[in-house]
Amino acid sequence: MKVGTQKQLIDGVVGEIEVAVDVPKIETDEIKGVALVAHPHPLFGGTMDNKVAQTLAKTMNELGYIAVRPNFRGVGQTVGEHDHGMGETEDMLKVLAWMRTEWPKNMPLVLAGFSFGSFVQSRVAAALKERGDDVARMVMIGTAAGKWQVEAVPSDSIVIHGELDETIPLSAVMRWAEPLELPVTVVAGADHFFHRRLHIIKYIIMQQWCV
Repeated sequence: MKVGTQKQLIDGVVGEIEVAVDVPKIETDEIKGVALVAHPHPLFGGTMDNKVAQTLAKTMNELGYIAVRPNFRGVGQTVGEHDHGMGETEDMLKVLAWMRTEWPKNMPLVLAGFSFGSFVQSRVAAALKERGDDVARMVMIGTAAGKWQVEAVPSDSIVIHGELDETIPLSAVMRWAEPLELPVTVVAGADHFFHRRLHIIKYIIMQQWCV
């Protein structure tokens, strides 16, 4: 495996999917698992190169995971049109199937998503659960509760939200998390895109990872 970031095309449901693969600077036998990272809404400028998505990938690398960041349909070189999370879920499952052929199937899997990407990842997790597949951990940033039907996630999921999120109100996330008995970490003064606070996302994940 080449250390660093490589972009490539893989087969998807409706055509090719562009993915960025971020490989950490560690020995192959020290790789702890793989992480699938989902970016924000493609109709509002969301891409695999979104700063929060990149922060998630870099953080996963530091934790010893290979990170894969796909572009959703109609973004970059990924074929297709926006499908409101339905087709995007199918594509993420397709990417996961490809990941399982690239790296050992028993490697722990992490699902991470930002905004619209968190909604898609909740659907991916639900689909995997139905199949009996395990997800080692989930990371939800700017969780899209209230805008889309975000599925229930495991109680050890790391959920981070900005206090001043103007796109997805903190109150909506709290209403979603309450019946799940799911802790939410609130970043004081942060907006939806965590401007000037990306380092705090990394810090929180690193601190909560082994808890």
